[in-house]
Amino acid sequence: MPTFAYSAHGPSGVITGELTAVDRTEAMNLLSKKRLQPFRLEQAGGVETRATPRSAAPVFTAGPIRLKLSQVVLFTEELSDLLGAGIQLEPALATMERRRELSSVKTLATALRSKVRDGMPFSKAIAATSPSFGNLFCALAAAGEASGSLPAILRRQVEYLRSLAALRSKVAFALIYPAFLVVAAVSVTLLFVVYLIPKLTELLDSTGGSLPLGAQIILSFSEFIKATWWMILLGAMAVFVLIKAWLRRPESQIPWARFLLRLPLFGNILKARFYVQFLETMANLLGNGLPMVQAMQLTHQAIENPHYQREFEGVMRHVGEGVSLSRALDRSNIFPALLLDMVNVGEQTGDLSSAMGKAAERFDRELGQKVEKLSALVQPLIVCLMAGMVGIMAYLMITTIFQTISGMSQ
Repeated sequence: MPTFAYSAHGPSGVITGELTAVDRTEAMNLLSKKRLQPFRLEQAGGVETRATPRSAAPVFTAGPIRLKLSQVVLFTEELSDLLGAGIQLEPALATMERRRELSSVKTLATALRSKVRDGMPFSKAIAATSPSFGNLFCALAAAGEASGSLPAILRRQVEYLRSLAALRSKVAFALIYPAFLVVAAVSVTLLFVVYLIPKLTELLDSTGGSLPLGAQIILSFSEFIKATWWMILLGAMAVFVLIKAWLRRPESQIPWARFLLRLPLFGNILKARFYVQFLETMANLLGNGLPMVQAMQLTHQAIENPHYQREFEGVMRHVGEGVSLSRALDRSNIFPALLLDMVNVGEQTGDLSSAMGKAAERFDRELGQKVEKLSALVQPLIVCLMAGMVGIMAYLMITTIFQTISGMSQ
């Protein structure tokens, strides 16, 4: 009968040992009876046996399970609560599998439970099942399994994912109202140019009057759009396809990223968002006990801006050569002086994780102020622009009406 070596989480911590079983399925059942949750189970000698088919609920997935950020937060929060209450991993996933709500979270729990019952570590199972969690989450889960602190790490991940979701929504919500005003202004302008001005022109022609110069220009523009709208549409589509193809090229991503950072108003928000995400990610990783080099590698993978990602590679290289983090960040010339000072304080006090967490809170408040300032500046600007366009159109219409009345009275 085969002998299996295992490492498992138990009531007293991480336990390693060996047991004799017919196959992996029986080994898993024996460990479950002992209230042990294995994260490593292999046959002695390195030869693994296949588990026999189980009567568990089938997993109806043809490919990777993709979740929204809100669903990732929900899954992580529920799993951390169950594990924190003392429930083992496989029963916790079984509880989530029995959710009444039919969603991707339920499907993910079913798929993960199937892999975990076959002896696959949770970190590897979630990496193989869903790409929505990312390398950062999987690396922390692996560290939690090895140290026996998976519930605590998942709780910290919940806080981090919530802050990341709040950061994204904060920037997105600030742009909704300005985008609505732009669409409304363009729609009103097209209504005047394409429909109302031509109708008044027909009325004026019937009276033998002449159009004002501004109305003539708008009418000529309207006729041009009506005659060539399909060419304009095709040209716009061609430009869109060319720009999209250009952005897909790896050598084009960095120039485009630098261009976005130089935009008035919006560039400062993108920079502040990067600072907050960098600080929160590093604080989260260092707080979970990861070494500096590994934390920086995972942070590098989490950076979304290609320009900052390339610059951060230099920071990683300097730290690998023995330079302190604050000096390495200073050499990159992409971080503000206040951030460097707060990181330096953390290095001097020996509590870098806490210092970076406090810095993240401070820069998050500044990001909120920048977003509010952007909303305060952009919204009146668009309203004034919209009022100006509508006012010009209304003036031309009123002038045309008066000329029509004058022509009829003559």
